[in-house]
This record gives sequence, C-alpha cells and structure tokens, in this order.
Amino acid sequence: MSDFSPAIFGLQGLTLSDEEAAFFHDVRPWGIILFARNIESRDQLRALTDDFREKSGNAHLPILIDQEGGRVARLKPPLVPAYPPMGLYGELFEKDKAAAVEAARLGAALLAQDLFALGISINCAPCLDLRLPETSDVIGDRAFGDDVERVVALGRAVIDGFDMGGVMPVVKHMPGHGRATVDSHDELPCIDSDRDTLRQSDFEPFKQLNDALLGMTGHLLFTAIDEGAASTCSKTVIGNIIRNHIGFDGVLMSDDISMSALAGDMGARVTGALKAGCDMVLHCNGDMAEMQAVAEILPSKPSIDAAPRIARVDEALASLESDVPKGARKVWGEIMADIFPESQNAV
Repeated sequence: MSDFSPAIFGLQGLTLSDEEAAFFHDVRPWGIILFARNIESRDQLRALTDDFREKSGNAHLPILIDQEGGRVARLKPPLVPAYPPMGLYGELFEKDKAAAVEAARLGAALLAQDLFALGISINCAPCLDLRLPETSDVIGDRAFGDDVERVVALGRAVIDGFDMGGVMPVVKHMPGHGRATVDSHDELPCIDSDRDTLRQSDFEPFKQLNDALLGMTGHLLFTAIDEGAASTCSKTVIGNIIRNHIGFDGVLMSDDISMSALAGDMGARVTGALKAGCDMVLHCNGDMAEMQAVAEILPSKPSIDAAPRIARVDEALASLESDVPKGARKVWGEIMADIFPESQNAV
C-alpha cells in the first residue's frame, strides 16, 4: 500500500464520524485501536472494523485492542466469554506446570478466535512484566508471576495460542514494568535497581521471547540506565537495552503517549519517542485536538529502520487464520474449572 504515518489512533464512539474519517484519510495511520467506548454489539463492532478497512483501502488494516482477560478486557460477556487474568495461569503453574501451559495456550487461542471473528487482528498482550512485592496494582494480576521461568513458559504459550486463534500478540511493557511502584497512567515510575538486577530479572522474559513481531514500551525511568528520559523517549534504553541486550527486532510501539508519565506537549512526546527509536506511536483517547497535534509532527512514512520491521508485520497480518480445534473450549474449561469457574459459561 502507499505510505502511512507511523501511528496508531483511537476514536470516540461506536461509528466513524465524518471528522474522524477525514482525519484518518489525510493522516493515514498504520493502525487503529479500539476501547470499550467503541463497542456496543457484535454486529456493530464487525461493521466498524469492516468500515475502517473499506475506507482505508487496506483489507488488512491493523486493528488493535487490549483484551488480556480479567480486568483488562474491552469486550465483555455476553458479547464474548470471560477469560481470566493472566495471573491465574501463573497460580496454576505453581501446582501443575504442564496443565498451566496448556490452559494458557488454549485460553489465548479461544480469546483470539473471538477477536478474529470481529475483525480485530492485533491484541496488546501478553504482559511479560514480573509481579514483584512492590509492583503497582496497574500491573498486578495482569502479570504471570514473579519468576522468569513462569513468565517465559506462559508467555510463550499465550503467544502460540494467539497465533492459533488468528491474532498477533504485542509483548509489553518493554523492558519491564514490574518494579514500578506507581501507575504510569498518572505519573512516571522511577526504578532505581542496578543494571545487573534488571538484566537477570525484568529484562530476561523479553530476551527469551525476543522473536515476537510486535512489542510495546512502558513509560519508565531507569536511573541506572538513563536518568534523564523515560524509556519510551530514551535512545539508551531502546538502543542499548531493548534492541541490543534483549535482541528485539520487531516493531516497537510506544505505550499511549497521552499518559501522564510523559512530559511535554504532544509534539514533543511524538518527536521524543520516534527519535529514541520507537517505530510507531500509540495515541488512544480519541481526542481530536490531541490527534491533530500528533499528526502535525508525525512523519508521513516510517523511518528507514522501521520500514522492514513493519513490512514483516504487514505480511504476517495478511496471512492470519483462525484454526482452533473444536474441542479446545471443553479441554480448557476442564483444566480451569476449579480456579476460574467462569470457564464453564461458554457463550
């Protein structure tokens, strides 16, 4: 397709307004992200995703959502079945590793199958952050657990499950949100741990799962690495840690640049993230004035470094298929029955 801006935007309501349609036509963002405010019914949502693709002229336009399970679920029953927070798979892992891995894989596949049927192609999950005693509740049970082995095993299972269900995952929040004691939606977390500690723990799940095609930053200040810039806007964190140490060569998108953890106006945030090495900026709230401010500073096409990474994702999006075995929900429900009774309420 023709050039596009390296951005992902949200929208305000249940349908695409004329103003939004004109904005997206002019700016040509790479993708769109959906929230609960955009969802009323299955038919409405499918019509919305179809409308986006028809108006964009891109049959494989990336349409994203945060559908992790638990409290982070933009789609809720009865539109789709309930799925557990990822932390429940982590609890099961302590008792039965093999069962937990299978449950995580099948649960992710079923969740992805739901999204695929509604025209959603990318799910911003799983969180590969560690859940430590000091971890802010903004992560909490969204994380698999406090040890690298568990996070890697279950993270890989969820990634494989999403692939089976026909949806691409986004690993987050790079290079690790677990030591943040505050919510980055509200303020910038300051992490004072030394490099060796971070390399052996927080960074390690991302390193072991570095073959993911899509990743998202966290807005975090690592004082031992770059005390002058949030990770999303830090060349040192992105270059030295995410690209070199972790070895991630997928598309790196920022976390939502409208979050209060970042300083400066929208233009400064966009410039900071892209100059630091993010391939894509994410802006979620659908506020037109903010989106216009982002668009004013956005380049009309990705950077030379980002282009081949994005092309790999676009190629993968064009070949997505949902192929979940018919008995998957029954097997998943049997494994999860005691720990997540809602697994019995198949829709």
